[in-house]
Amino acid sequence: MRPWRIGGWKWAALWLFGFSLLWNTVGAQIRYTIPEELKEGSIVGNIAKDLGLDISGIAELKLRIASEANNQYFNVDSGKGDLVVNGRIDRETLCGQSVSCLMPLQIVIENPLQMHRVEIEIQDINDNAPIFHTKDGTLKISELIAPGARFTLEIAEDLDVGGNSLKTYSLSNNNYFRLNVKTLKDGRIVPELVVDKPLDREKQSIHKLILTALDGGNPVKSGTSILQIIVQDINDNEPKFEVDSYKASVLETANVGSSVIQLKATDLDEGLNGEIQYLFCAHTPEHVRSDFSVDAETGEIKVTGNLDYETKKSYTFDVCAKDKGNPELEGQSSVQIDIIDENDNAPEIILTSLPSPVPENATVGTVVALINIKDLDSGNNGKVELIVSPGVPFKLKSSFLNHYSLITDSFLDCEFNSEYNVKIVATDSGVPPLKSVKTVNVKVFDVNDNPPVFSQSSYNVYIKENNQAGASLFSVSASDIDQDKNAILTYSILDSSTNQVPASSYFYINSENGTIYSMSSFDYEKMKLFSVVVQAQDHGSPSLSSNATVHVFILDQNDNVPAVIYPSTSMGSISHQRMPRSAKAGHLVTKVTAVDADSGHNAWLFTGSQRPRTRLCSV
Repeated sequence: MRPWRIGGWKWAALWLFGFSLLWNTVGAQIRYTIPEELKEGSIVGNIAKDLGLDISGIAELKLRIASEANNQYFNVDSGKGDLVVNGRIDRETLCGQSVSCLMPLQIVIENPLQMHRVEIEIQDINDNAPIFHTKDGTLKISELIAPGARFTLEIAEDLDVGGNSLKTYSLSNNNYFRLNVKTLKDGRIVPELVVDKPLDREKQSIHKLILTALDGGNPVKSGTSILQIIVQDINDNEPKFEVDSYKASVLETANVGSSVIQLKATDLDEGLNGEIQYLFCAHTPEHVRSDFSVDAETGEIKVTGNLDYETKKSYTFDVCAKDKGNPELEGQSSVQIDIIDENDNAPEIILTSLPSPVPENATVGTVVALINIKDLDSGNNGKVELIVSPGVPFKLKSSFLNHYSLITDSFLDCEFNSEYNVKIVATDSGVPPLKSVKTVNVKVFDVNDNPPVFSQSSYNVYIKENNQAGASLFSVSASDIDQDKNAILTYSILDSSTNQVPASSYFYINSENGTIYSMSSFDYEKMKLFSVVVQAQDHGSPSLSSNATVHVFILDQNDNVPAVIYPSTSMGSISHQRMPRSAKAGHLVTKVTAVDADSGHNAWLFTGSQRPRTRLCSV
């Protein structure tokens, strides 16, 4: 695309939004150029594309503008990555008479966290006509004034700059005066009324002229002032200053009323024609009048406002010495007052982005926050050292001039400390130094890095056989030192088998509290021991788990009656034994054999009511 011409503010090409765009990249810095008064909603450029970002995933990057200004003149279209005008941009309001008008923006990408600097150059358009603060001026000139005499007229003010600023003056046609335009050291254009022919008050005592100020715009804009010339007699010597120019300096912290410099002028006339009063010349800027005063009688210049080196470093203006003759005559001298910087501004710590919560497993060097430092002072008074108070696992990393990243300096552990108040101290190099402190709160969020731990690696549980199904048998307990869902546990029984029967067929566990219940009644004579593996699993992602073994011992109960196996009584018949008639007492008739399915004492057998002498059988 072709740029517009600055001198005439003519567009070489007209786009949809009424402007053309220039941009270039210096290192990691992008600059766009736009005219002032651009329509709200106009697209400055695609910042995402110019930063080399993937347009398809622009929404996930969360582009935004971190601006230090009170007014947000631009915003970023999060869907397309366009930098869009957000409100009226008046170059004169933003930059005044400065030739260059740059608006710095800081583009923050939230994911991953990073920052880019963008400059918007605001170019002037011819939207202001020159104006005179005094629409009707009066100038008294002696009829004895010689041709060639010059009188400084009030200057016009044009808020535009460059080619659109004030360029020249013109004077309406007349027979006695002409206009001379001179350029001061500071670049301002001052009109001078030059007496072209001898004046004769008796022929014409009043001359009415029109002074026109013209700018360099296309089309040209203008402003006018009516100048009334009153021709008077006598007073032929104007006051003269001792020197053509004065130079002085004053501290920016000087109190109101402080003396800056003493001016001196003399007048060779006598009486009222030789009495001098000092005053600012007509073209003295308003900011000079608000910060300084000149004593009309003594010529002493004093401080009347609050000086600020960071706002204005030097003042150049003219002072007039005017006599009290009739007509009045005046002399001029230039005054330059330099402001001396003092360390009167403490450093300012600016959080470009709010601190991001940091996972406890973040790698060392993870960016937590972006920080800017600003000190309005100059020289050593504006040099700032930024440190982080000791005792926290964070440090500062310089990105570029006065821009820092707060990064992790060591590994974090949420279980040890879940939150840090990081104190950042900025100290300048002035004498005495000034400092500022800002506390940044950084939260550490938990990750699932700790498995559950059982109170015991194994448990022994004893229950009697013939127990009631569904009864509570035992409770296991595990803990997890993580937080939130990473510490919420669920209990389960791993499906190991006993006699090819899953453990879940015998037991049930409450998933929330770890209480184990029996699913059936147990028979010691069938199974004497169960080994149940219980698992505790947290709700983290990915989840972690631990196991513990519960040994369930079945205790025998006397639930089986003895059974006679010899002599056999099968089929319900009664066993018959034969013995000889001659059998004597103590004769062995038969042996009786019996068994009991129980164990221990429950399996010991007795004959009749006698105490046991022999264990017949045990099973």
